[in-house]
Amino acid sequence: MLPSVNFEAMPNLDLAMPTALLIVVTVALFLNRRVEGKLISTVEEKEFKTRDVILLVVFIAIMISVIAYTSIINPGGVFQNVLLILFLSSYTMLLFTFSYIFTNLTRARAQLLSIGFGTASLAAGLASLLSQLADAYTIYRAAAFIGLAVFCFGVAAYERFSVSVKKGKWYIAAQPPAIFLLLFVFFNFLYEGTVALWFPFLMDLFGFTFAILIILYLSSMFNWKTVGLFAVLLTMLDIILVIGTGTMVTAAKQFTGLGLPVLVYLPNVPFLYSADGLLLNRGLGLGDFFFAGILAVQTYKKFGRNTALASTVAMAVAFGVWEAYLADILTLLNPIMGREIGGFPGTLMIISGWAPVVAYKLLKAKSENKTVATAMEPTEPAVTQPL
Repeated sequence: MLPSVNFEAMPNLDLAMPTALLIVVTVALFLNRRVEGKLISTVEEKEFKTRDVILLVVFIAIMISVIAYTSIINPGGVFQNVLLILFLSSYTMLLFTFSYIFTNLTRARAQLLSIGFGTASLAAGLASLLSQLADAYTIYRAAAFIGLAVFCFGVAAYERFSVSVKKGKWYIAAQPPAIFLLLFVFFNFLYEGTVALWFPFLMDLFGFTFAILIILYLSSMFNWKTVGLFAVLLTMLDIILVIGTGTMVTAAKQFTGLGLPVLVYLPNVPFLYSADGLLLNRGLGLGDFFFAGILAVQTYKKFGRNTALASTVAMAVAFGVWEAYLADILTLLNPIMGREIGGFPGTLMIISGWAPVVAYKLLKAKSENKTVATAMEPTEPAVTQPL
């Protein structure tokens, strides 16, 4: 879902979000070829069947509706805290799972990673002491980050002198989710400083990271048949929840208010400013990045790299064209729906670029198969008349 922004009703070119979509999907596309084998063994070679895809879409519809309506009925209530814990737990486990899968590292690489995370943690701890970031939680924030830095440097030292060789190293896999949790808690949840670090900078960083990880983790569970069904059903659901009921927009605002990295916000490029002189941003949900990613990955498996890259470019271009005319589209739709829609289905924008490329390849393959079959048909031998 792409939230709307208050642009004037005229085409507005934006290069930032289409470029981000192109980069994220392309990175996931090439990483998938490298990590798919390990991930398949992790999910025990499971694949979604038709029934699973339908249930997944129904589950998404229920969750979005529940989040939207509870935030309206009881804003800031218990459910929002449960939601926060649920998503933080999911993100943490996703980071830990990916990290653990790839912790079969050489000693030098394990040390380098640990030193890197330790340096980042130490920098965050020392930065917490700056006056611009100081608040009532400064001492706890600095202690937490410095404590994590000590742990990371300790792991690097342990790897230097350890003689044991282990395939899975939990103490390395724990470092990425630990720094994510500390950054979220101490620069978003428990933060009263004057400089905003979490939104949008750190939130975008982790948003892009999770978008790639989700694509990689779930792509292996789809095949060409189920991804087509998923694309159609999810696009229809997105249209209903964004334009029809508006619950997707309400849920997106709820997530943004909690600071969860489920949307990515980027400034419109070229820059646009509001009447108050504020830089205007555009947002795109992680679900839309995931949607584009699984379409590209399955296209790679079906038609090869060149077609997958062509479909990725087509999705980004189509997204940019829709985005340029978004204000005009919403101006036309708002009176029809009798309310301000507040967003537009990102899946529709993405699939409109992917579908023509895939349709062309399917028609071309069908034509080539028909030509080959015709060429291979046996011809009747000529009948000679006896003398």
